[in-house]
Amino acid sequence: MSNLASNFNQKIDYVFKVVLIGDSAVGKSQLLARFARNEFSLESKATIGVEFQTKTLVIDHKTIKAQIWDTAGQERYRAVTSAYYRGSVGAMLVYDITKPQSFDHVTKWLEELRGHADNNIVVMLVGNKSDLGTLRAVPSEDAKEFAQRENLFFMEASALEATNVESAFVTVLTEIYRIVGKKSLIPNEEAESGSSSLLKGTKLVVPRQEPEPQASSCCWSS
Repeated sequence: MSNLASNFNQKIDYVFKVVLIGDSAVGKSQLLARFARNEFSLESKATIGVEFQTKTLVIDHKTIKAQIWDTAGQERYRAVTSAYYRGSVGAMLVYDITKPQSFDHVTKWLEELRGHADNNIVVMLVGNKSDLGTLRAVPSEDAKEFAQRENLFFMEASALEATNVESAFVTVLTEIYRIVGKKSLIPNEEAESGSSSLLKGTKLVVPRQEPEPQASSCCWSS
C-alpha cells in the first residue's frame, strides 16, 4: 500500500503532450497500447474521435508525464480532432510499410499537423508493421529521405513484436526534454494537482532542431 501511495504522490516535473497521426488502420492505437501498457490486440477496433493514454517515465532524473493522444485516421473525424493538435510538443506520424497509400498521405498529415500545432514540434516518422517485411511496399530509403528532408526523426517499428516502439517514443520525449532544458523552462507546477488544464498539454515554443544524424537510422529492424 505504501508503494501505491508513493506512486500516487509522485512529483511530476514536466507534462508533454504527444499526438499520434496517420491514416486509419496503420496501427496507431496498437503502438500506443504497446508503449503505454505493453499490450497488443489482434481484434483492435478503429478509433472513434480521440483517445489518450498517459505514461510516466524518468529522463535525466526528472519525472516526465507523457500524455499521448490517439487521433482517428478517418477523414470524417479530421474536423473533430484538429483541435487536439493545439498544445502538442511532439508527434508520431505513422504509416504502414505494406500500404504505399498510407506513406503517400504522410505529406498531407504533416501539413495538417504544422497547420494546427507549432511547426517546430518534435516529430517522429514511424514505419509500422516491420514484422511484415515480406509484404513491404514502402522502401526504407524513401521514408528515410523524406524524414531527412522534413527534419523528422525516423524509425521502423512493430507494435506486434514490440520492436522499436519504446525507442521511438522515448526518442521524441527525450528530444522534447532536451529542448526544454536548453530554454530553462520552469516545470509545470500544475502537474502535481492534476489540473484539467493539463489536458491541453504544455505549450512550448520549440526552436527548429536538426535531427542528430544517427537518429534517422539508429534503429533498423529486419
